Amino acid sequence: MSDHARTMRNDYFKGFGLAVLLTVVPFALTAGGWLSPTHALLAIAALAVVQIAVHMIYFLHLDLRAVTDEKIVMLAFTGIILFLMVGGSLWVMFDLGARMM
Repeated sequence: MSDHARTMRNDYFKGFGLAVLLTVVPFALTAGGWLSPTHALLAIAALAVVQIAVHMIYFLHLDLRAVTDEKIVMLAFTGIILFLMVGGSLWVMFDLGARMM
């Protein structure tokens, strides 16, 4: 196995380990009830942002040391999609909550 293939495999394993850890920790925070709901929500949101960064670095191989216009457009598009998904989900949930009252 070449050095490049070995490095790529190790990066995938590191990314997988971090992704699993960043999934288990929020689950444990909610199942254990160790934090108040507000603090738990903030912790889960922060861990979600870190998880997005882990996926972009280890699985999508995004290297921000050499920033090109193409990468800037890709990051902007990702931000727009995230905003639409999170904003739309919150909008629907709050609207459903208002209709249930």
